[in-house]
Amino acid sequence: MPLSSRRATAALVLLGVSTFSFVTIEVLPIGLLTVIADDLHRSRSQVGLLVTGYAAVVVLASLPLARLTHHLPRRLVLSGTLGVLTVATALSAAAPSYELLFAARLVIALSQALFWSIAPPIATSLFPPEFRGRVVARLAIGTALAPILGIPLGTWLGEQAGWRVPFVVMTVLGAAACVGVVVLLPRTEVADSPSRRGSAPDRRRYVVLLVTSAVGVTGFLTFNTYVTPFLLDITGFTPGALGPMLMASGAGGLAGTLIVGRVLDRYPWGAVVIPLGLLTVCLFLLFALGQVQVVTVALIALIGLAFSGLAVATQSRTLHVAPGSTDIASAGTSSAFNVGIAAGAFVGGALIDHTSVRAVALVGGLLTAAAALVMLSEPLLTRRRANDPSAILKPLDVTGVGREHSRS
Repeated sequence: MPLSSRRATAALVLLGVSTFSFVTIEVLPIGLLTVIADDLHRSRSQVGLLVTGYAAVVVLASLPLARLTHHLPRRLVLSGTLGVLTVATALSAAAPSYELLFAARLVIALSQALFWSIAPPIATSLFPPEFRGRVVARLAIGTALAPILGIPLGTWLGEQAGWRVPFVVMTVLGAAACVGVVVLLPRTEVADSPSRRGSAPDRRRYVVLLVTSAVGVTGFLTFNTYVTPFLLDITGFTPGALGPMLMASGAGGLAGTLIVGRVLDRYPWGAVVIPLGLLTVCLFLLFALGQVQVVTVALIALIGLAFSGLAVATQSRTLHVAPGSTDIASAGTSSAFNVGIAAGAFVGGALIDHTSVRAVALVGGLLTAAAALVMLSEPLLTRRRANDPSAILKPLDVTGVGREHSRS
């Protein structure tokens, strides 16, 4: 029995709260780095590992966990994931030592690895298929709000009341989302929802999308990981101006999420290509004009807008071209994004160690341009596939979804 519109919307809001919680909890130690380091008597680099280790677990665990839980009811898996988030975040808040905090963070990372695999397909299953792109964009509002509200407020609260307090607040938020999901989501089994399969399955398009995502995110993070030294050393902003600058980027990200949601269902391919093109232009302009403060402010906001639009469009495209289970396809896209995050930080770090920090904008732009070219090649690959009789096969069934569905 389908959900009522009001109940489906409430469930989507709670899923958005969950995305907000995961993103805030993942990045919060960066804002509280000095406070945590002083309290636990650890170096700042060791506290930085709380984020690095987290990202590594997401990369490594996304696909295995998606496969392992594929045959379980979605409501059970999602509520269990949010339950783990709640308990592990509470352990983080109470951790008496760095080692226990690190272990609790890795458990949260495991729950996030699974969450990003299942949340988009679950959200889209609540609404008619023709609104799939719009639903993904609304789900991503929580992600866009995290850098605007969650991380700044969490950092401020941690500086005022101690770093454990923001984790207590996030524990309560996670628990509320978990309870709400149990109450609102239907008891839908594996084969019951079309959202568990791509609406236009295509293995080659999916591979192109993975490569595009990894390279494009690497380009963005090559610059964005080191945006602070760029703004200080190249643009000449004072440290006091960094907060408003990063807020401008976050506001642009929220705008990008809202804008792309209006066009995703009509132009799914263009919604990936255009943000990559905008990222490329903005990064090249930053390399050329980064010392002009007014121009830099506008470009930073546009970069935030473009990247958020790209992230939403990529997830929506994944659900469209997934060659088998959308859960496993989403896990692959999540891994590609996290590979890009790690690679971007590495490339940017190598650049500022051996050249000027200004180079991160140029190299970032070259990488996003390469990603755009990869995505632009997709129609050619699709045309070749259509003309190849050997390629006219059943969609890749990596999980047995098709077999189950045919028996139902």
